[in-house]
This record gives sequence, structure tokens and C-alpha cells, in this order.
Amino acid sequence: MKHDPVRRRLAAALATLVAVTGLALAAPGGPALAAPGPLAAPGDSGDDGEGGSKDLVEALNSASKRFVEAKDALAKSKQRQQELTAKVADLDKELGPRQSALDDVVRQTYQTGRLGPVGALLTASESSSLLDRVDTLEKVAVKQDKAIRDLKNTRDEQAKAKAAIDAEVRNQQRQVNLMAKGKTQAENALKAHNAEVAAESSSSDSSSASSDSSSSGSSSSGSNNTSRAEPAPRNSDGSLPSESCSLNDPTTSGCISPRTLHAMQEAKKDGFTRFVACFREQSTGEHPLGKACDFAADKSGFGGVATGSSRTYGNNLADYFIANADRLGVLYVIWFKRIWLPSSGWKAYSRGNGDPSSDHTNHVHLSMR
Repeated sequence: MKHDPVRRRLAAALATLVAVTGLALAAPGGPALAAPGPLAAPGDSGDDGEGGSKDLVEALNSASKRFVEAKDALAKSKQRQQELTAKVADLDKELGPRQSALDDVVRQTYQTGRLGPVGALLTASESSSLLDRVDTLEKVAVKQDKAIRDLKNTRDEQAKAKAAIDAEVRNQQRQVNLMAKGKTQAENALKAHNAEVAAESSSSDSSSASSDSSSSGSSSSGSNNTSRAEPAPRNSDGSLPSESCSLNDPTTSGCISPRTLHAMQEAKKDGFTRFVACFREQSTGEHPLGKACDFAADKSGFGGVATGSSRTYGNNLADYFIANADRLGVLYVIWFKRIWLPSSGWKAYSRGNGDPSSDHTNHVHLSMR
């Protein structure tokens, strides 16, 4: 179903109302819920509700897409290489019998003699002998031509398959280089952002950010983070289809992409049932594209800094999305002043102003491809 522009304008108006007045929105039948972050004016380079500048969000988006697309292409190329290697092995097995078939024809030709029809006529003692010899010569010639063609075709196929393997190896190196560039781009953007935050912040928590920056493992242990989500639909070649904000967002009056809806439904199916808000009007990021959702950590919605069971819930949910990143098509995850990138794992990610929404200490942010 196409998204209704009237509903989209309504979503923008409500979001602005929440941002300006600080009023809370209530989910149907649920608790009061505050907006997860401030909204930036169109074109503003400041924070846009995702805890970083517009330039940072766009850089992370571009770098992560570059990395995961190259990663998918690398996996596809390796699969193609395996198929070609198996084909070469099969062709190798065919070469022996085809060469033997040609050798048999050559021996038969030698035994029969290389007499043509005229020679057969001159040496034949009677008409029946002539016809027999001509028929034999024709059959031998046909068999020889076929044996030669089969052998040549097999060798040609083998040469093409080997050349294709070489091409796939070169392609794999290109994809590895692209992945490295994506990783460097994302990490450089984060380093610059975190350095700026540290310089501007009057209260330093640089020691905490430094320890977070080196962390690349799971944010916590938990029973729910090991569940395997149903994979998102893919194209016949294994790639993820291009999607737009084409479905009604069940969490707001905005729109959402099919893959984002699938990820949200899978998380809910696996036990993560607390409040979620997806579509939001802003000048950058994935929320206005219907490709991002904010998952409240606390049962009562987007409140203060998550502690106790709420912190554990957020840890488990972040781990769940990371464990299922390839299956769901996850672009990145933000939780508790850190961001998980497909290229680099967990890295420090904080504005340093102590706000639970912009620091993502009250909700898990999920961005989708």
C-alpha cells in the first residue's frame, strides 16, 4: 500500500509538537511515551535525533552500506568460484574419455585405411564390396569429426571456466579493498566526532568512551540474543531488494519499508515486545525513510537512563539484532553511547550531553539497509 502524504504531514506535525512542547504520546492501550530525541530543522547540521551530526550520520550510512554491499558481493563471488572450480573438475573428468574416443577413431581409421570413394572404387572387386567400404569410411569420418569437436569444446569450456575463476579472484580482491575503505571511512568519521565531543564537553567521560571504543564483542549475555530470525526476502541472486517507505508504519502514522517491518516483527516474535517507534520526520538518517526504529528499553516507554532489567533488555535486544544482522539486513545499531557497525563492531558514540535520548541510554536504535 502506498503511504498517504496526508498521514505523513500529520506525523511531522505531531513530532514537531512533541519536540516543542515536551508532551508525551501514548501508544494504544500502552503507557505514556516521550519522543526519543529532538528534531533538527531541515538542512541543520546539528543533531537530528540520532545522537550525532548530520554529516556523521550520512558518513556512517554511506560507509556501512559500502561495507555490507562489498561483503555480500564477496560472498557471492566466492560461491561462484566454488561452482566454477567444481565445473573444471567435471571437465577434467570428461577430457580423458573424450581423448580415448578420439584415439579409438584414429586406430579404426588406420585399420580401415584412408581410401576415399574413388580409391575404394578402384580397389573393390565387386559392387557390394565397394558399398561396404564407402559406408565404413563415412561412419569413421563422422565419428572422428564428432570426437574432435567434443574434445575441443570440452577444452574450450575448461579454459573459460579457469579464466572465470581468475576473474572472480580479482573481483574478490576488489571487494576486500572496498570493505577496508568502508571500515576506514566509518572509523575516521567516529574518531573525528568523538574528538569533537571530548573537546566541547566540560565534564569528561573520555575514559569511558575510550574503553567503549576498543570493545567489539557482545554488549551482554542473555537468553534472547541467540535466537535466529527468519531471513528477510532476497532477490534470486541473493542480494537484498531496493525498498522504499511503502507500507503503513504500525507504530506511528508514517510509513516503513518492508524489511524494517520484517525486522520489527521478528524481534517481537522472539520476545522483544516493548514499545517501538519507527517513522519520524527529520532532515537526515533512516527514520524519515522508514528504515529505522527506536525500541524502548523500559516497560513504561522512553524514559530515563535504563537500569536493571531494562538495561538487560536493551543489551539483549542489541545483541539480537547484531546476531541476525546478515539475515535481517541491519545497517547499524546504537545503544548506550555506543554504535555497532558491520565493519568494526562496537565503537563509542555519544554527544556527551547526558540526554538519555541522544545518548541512546533509554532505547535501542536500529537502522536497516
